[in-house]
Amino acid sequence: MVRFTHILYPTDLSDAAAPGLGYALSLARWYQARLTVLHVVPTFEAVPMPPGAIGELTHLLYPPPKDAVLAEIRRALDLDALTDITPDVQVVEGDASPAILDRALTTKADLVVMGTHGRRGFDRLLHGSVTGRVLQRASCPVLTVPPHAVPAPHDPIFTRILCPIDFSPASQQAYGFALDLASQSNGAVTALHVVDWLAEGDPVEVAAYNAEEYRQYVLSDAETRLRTFAEAEPHDWCDVVPTVRSGRSHRAILQVATDMSANLIVMGAHGRGALGTAIYGSTAHEVIRAAACPVLVVRG
Repeated sequence: MVRFTHILYPTDLSDAAAPGLGYALSLARWYQARLTVLHVVPTFEAVPMPPGAIGELTHLLYPPPKDAVLAEIRRALDLDALTDITPDVQVVEGDASPAILDRALTTKADLVVMGTHGRRGFDRLLHGSVTGRVLQRASCPVLTVPPHAVPAPHDPIFTRILCPIDFSPASQQAYGFALDLASQSNGAVTALHVVDWLAEGDPVEVAAYNAEEYRQYVLSDAETRLRTFAEAEPHDWCDVVPTVRSGRSHRAILQVATDMSANLIVMGAHGRGALGTAIYGSTAHEVIRAAACPVLVVRG
């Protein structure tokens, strides 16, 4: 059974990071888990500032002391107003992503919750952003929360779960997570396979080759494979809806998520094909960037 015991919530105190706190708190309450709030600063040491002109003295810039930073984080996040949970607030110095990864590993966190910047500011997800580097290297699942996500309620939150499937081992790992999370909240899982190599638009008929007939054959075969895949994992405790779509993977995933009002998308961290490029390719990048709900990336 999926059970989170230690949740790590890194924050830079930006507006983009804020929605993740609600989900971190809600999950910590539900699982009675430890919650660590982590803030990374460049340094606590004095930083020499070069003189502006020849002959001027070098000045030293003194960052706020650690206690002052801790107090500011508690004030900014209103942590002292919480009555049912006591987060452990930590401030460390260093580069953000290595510090987060190191803290997740050394404290044995089994979930990292991070906010994202959404459509306009998240284009660097796979090209150097803190969230992108954590997604690529974290040893535990990572829950990304977009700035426009529905605020996390106090009670079980994941009742309509979308799980993209590409039949890889990573898909099976993610599917197991999705089933377990749905069972804990009396929810349902939509298992989605996207036949993403077929051309979009109306099919054409060339000589003896009928594109529409072949499309239907491929879709029918995908439906059979998906049902077999879904039924291989016991799911008597929750509803499963196998669904097949054709088109671009990320577009189909986002559209189905919108149609079903998904409140969580669960994706494997590695796989095959356009979906299987996972966090190192375009599909998961686009899904995480544009999703209206949290996305849980599960590592095999």
